Amino acid sequence: MKLYSYIVKEDGGFAPNPFFGYCTLACCKPGIRKHAKKGDWIVGLTPRAKGTGNKIVYFMEVEESLSFDDYYRDPRFRQKRPKAGAGLARKCGDNIYKPLNGDYQQLPSAHSKPRFSSGQDAAMKHKDVYRGERVLVSRKFVYFGCESFGSNSIALPPELERLKVGIGHRCHFSEEVKTAFRKFVNKQRKWGVIAGPHDWHKDDGSWKGSGCGGKT
Repeated sequence: MKLYSYIVKEDGGFAPNPFFGYCTLACCKPGIRKHAKKGDWIVGLTPRAKGTGNKIVYFMEVEESLSFDDYYRDPRFRQKRPKAGAGLARKCGDNIYKPLNGDYQQLPSAHSKPRFSSGQDAAMKHKDVYRGERVLVSRKFVYFGCESFGSNSIALPPELERLKVGIGHRCHFSEEVKTAFRKFVNKQRKWGVIAGPHDWHKDDGSWKGSGCGGKT
């Protein structure tokens, strides 16, 4: 089992996308998506610049690693295709790469990278699809969302301080750290989506009807 940690710079419900029963990582972090395998764990942390130190935004166990073609065509993830006029949970869908004539059409999505909405972003598509190659999928996850930045933040316990990371990601941890992480996960009582994303307006509750997912 490999354990990956990285900084979630923008918590907008897009990357990761924890809605409709699955936590998915389809965009950003190409180094993690390309190499993570079934049974690995991923931990996303808040930036220190948020003023709260590195706290936990989410963690997930990788249960599937899909190609972008399979991800787009799989009926389980149809609701993760962005849809204008729907609630924000649908608008910020991460299933944005539609297979088209041997390439991919980049669908507009209301998320933390607004330049997507104005057309194709070739550099981002290259990073997401051709560098990252895979989409990671999980039903065994906890997404703390905005609580990660507030008074009820999920702080890293002392035994997991080594998960802290700066630029990029970390994946080389001792067995001692991995064992401590397993114990931490096993103590978790609530699974799935705990709260909405930090970058959403506090009055937008569309995440509540998006399906909780969670431990199976």
